[in-house]
Amino acid sequence: MRYHFSWIILLGLLMLSGPLYTTAQTAYLFAYFTGNRIQEEQVRYAVSKDGFHYYALNNNNPVIDSKTISSSGGVRDPHILRGEDGKTFYMVVTDMASSKGWDANRAMVLLKSTDLINWTSSIINIQQKYSGNENLKRVWAPQTIYDAQSGKYMVYWSMKHGDQHDIIYYAYANKDFTDLEGTPKPLFLPKTPAFNIDGDIIRKDGLYYMFRKTGGADGAGIKVATSSSLTSGTWNENDQYLQPTKEEVEGSSVFKLNNSETYIMMYDLFKAHSFQFSRSEDLQNFSVIDNEVKMDFKPRHGSVISITKRELRRLFKKWGKPEDF
Repeated sequence: MRYHFSWIILLGLLMLSGPLYTTAQTAYLFAYFTGNRIQEEQVRYAVSKDGFHYYALNNNNPVIDSKTISSSGGVRDPHILRGEDGKTFYMVVTDMASSKGWDANRAMVLLKSTDLINWTSSIINIQQKYSGNENLKRVWAPQTIYDAQSGKYMVYWSMKHGDQHDIIYYAYANKDFTDLEGTPKPLFLPKTPAFNIDGDIIRKDGLYYMFRKTGGADGAGIKVATSSSLTSGTWNENDQYLQPTKEEVEGSSVFKLNNSETYIMMYDLFKAHSFQFSRSEDLQNFSVIDNEVKMDFKPRHGSVISITKRELRRLFKKWGKPEDF
């Protein structure tokens, strides 16, 4: 009886360890677009084992047809967030075809998925949905973060009205992630008036870090502000530019390496037609790691999330495994 009982215990432990193993996040998914032509303004995927070497899926062809989800025919700046349940994914994109002009878009797209392959989508036209936006010029680079204080998913993005600076606004998504609730409100107003675009927020050690592109008399680039609360606290600004390059940059996105305290900040060297990765342990000091990064594609503004082996296999089943992966 004692021998039989020990085997029952061992079997139980194996059953418990199975799901934990399969849900461990051991790879990375990079969502991006590639350029300013309409055929390039579409969501593409790449995958990585280590967060440094990325290989495009689907031969670097789109994984979502922009024409089926947008009002402009193009989408840019894809941002994916894994939901609090661990199995639902939320993606937001700029609804924009740059060929129509940099001040031509008024909308974003909200998407939801449980497998990273099949997405439901909703177009949110800010100018049409909310009154008082007659002079709205652009709606750029939306992102999503879970606000534990409100128990809701916050969508934040930059908007420019008339001749004013671009301001980062926010609104909460509804339960189904098909619409925004309430009227958008400013999320961040800098102590010195300046444009702020490409907001990117992550949480570390109880603080929210907001990275964004801004500029003034001292130049332009990526700065960070911190707060203990997304909406009810004060954002403490670091006045230093963080990008470790002299090239002009935009579209920064920060992610944490699996099983590590290292963070990667990547950004678009939009005038140099290049893309760069940098590393930090404290989210304040970054160093370039170009010699450690390899990509078989040329991305523009995007985002990286950690994925499981099961999710990686699912992506391979749909779009094939890259030859060199």
